[in-house]
Amino acid sequence: MKKKQTDDINLRPQSLKEYIGHKNIIKTLRLFIDAVKKRGYPSEHLLLYGPPGVGKTTLAYIIANELTGELKITSGAAITRSGDLAAILTNMKDNDVLFIDEVHRLPKPVEEMLYPVLEDFSLDLILGKGPSARTVRLTIPRITIVGATTKLALLSAPLRDRFGLILRIDFYSAEDMIQIVKRSSYLLKMPTTPAATKEIAKRSRRTPRVANRILKRAKDMFEVDKEETLDEQLLKRLFDLLEIDEIGLTTVDRKYLHILIHKFQNVPVGVETIALSMSEDKRTIEEFIEPYLMQLGFLKKTPRGRMVTQKALSHLKISSQSNLEQPKLV
Repeated sequence: MKKKQTDDINLRPQSLKEYIGHKNIIKTLRLFIDAVKKRGYPSEHLLLYGPPGVGKTTLAYIIANELTGELKITSGAAITRSGDLAAILTNMKDNDVLFIDEVHRLPKPVEEMLYPVLEDFSLDLILGKGPSARTVRLTIPRITIVGATTKLALLSAPLRDRFGLILRIDFYSAEDMIQIVKRSSYLLKMPTTPAATKEIAKRSRRTPRVANRILKRAKDMFEVDKEETLDEQLLKRLFDLLEIDEIGLTTVDRKYLHILIHKFQNVPVGVETIALSMSEDKRTIEEFIEPYLMQLGFLKKTPRGRMVTQKALSHLKISSQSNLEQPKLV
């Protein structure tokens, strides 16, 4: 899949110099890219892991740009057969970058086919079936494979160990988020007051993807209402419409907390029970709701289940145990 010039890609930094935050990671990647350029070809591959929306795909774009190669994007779930991987690899050129999102979801036969590719840029194909089957080894171009995952533990040890560089991409600091919002506002040609910039950064869950999503909706309101500046008044209307509170909690987050507090009186509850109560699947709960609540210190995981912390009760203005005595349906 070739790069497309969409608004989302336009908001992505195109080089390491433009990238904001994660200074140690940028230094490591600069060393990696400079070594590839000096050597003339890549010799190792990268594995990026961390929560959704923190820049793993963006770094793949940057690596491709820095190596003056083409980026091709796929996902572990999309490569269902060994032939799919072979078709992708045989159509790539030297210095290209293959980005495999959700690399932990690669089927086992495809994963095993990837081993010689990661080790020595070779592709083993089996021709024929039964006693007449034979293996043919093809040399593939000197490409860089960038794997990305939100669940490092689900990668098999043989696959994980074949990546020469493993980097953890974490949430951004408040200061970095302010700089990201400033940059995106400028690229969207939307003058933004300092107070509005801080407010967006504060409600973006320390995630650039969320910040850019908010800014694009602000841009819609900005253009429809023919505003000249994105200020606090416009943001108030926007956040009321999107139902995002002052620390970035959404209606789904608040529903999760209220179910634990009122429906189960804040006793430990298993994730399966919570998922049934919310009519959501377990994966949505674990990957998209709980990580930010844990990051805020609003959620406590115990051997018996999930519980809401006093910090969350204070934020929701539930300060005494008496508030928990009567269940309240959500």
